[in-house]
Amino acid sequence: MSLLLLGTGLALWFWGTWPLLEERSYLSKLHKLSVSDTLGSGLMLLGLLLRIPSQWPLLALALLGLVVWNTIFGYVLARCSQPAEVNHR
Repeated sequence: MSLLLLGTGLALWFWGTWPLLEERSYLSKLHKLSVSDTLGSGLMLLGLLLRIPSQWPLLALALLGLVVWNTIFGYVLARCSQPAEVNHR
C-alpha cells in the first residue's frame, strides 16, 4: 500500500506539469499544477507514514503545513490576480 501511495503521488507530480505546456491562462496552469502537487505530496506523506510510523508527528506536521500553506498561497494568488478595486467616496 505504501508503494502504491508513493507511486500515485509521484505520478500526480508529473501529471501536474503537463498543463504548463498548454495554451491557457497562467492562473489556470498554476491552479492545475498546485492541486496536483498538493495531492501528490499528501499521498507521498501518507505512503511514508505507512513505511515509517515512528515518525508520525513529523509527517503529520508536514501534511498540515502542506495543506495550510497551499490553501493560503492559492488565496493570495487569486486575490492578487483580480483587477484593482476603485474606491469611491
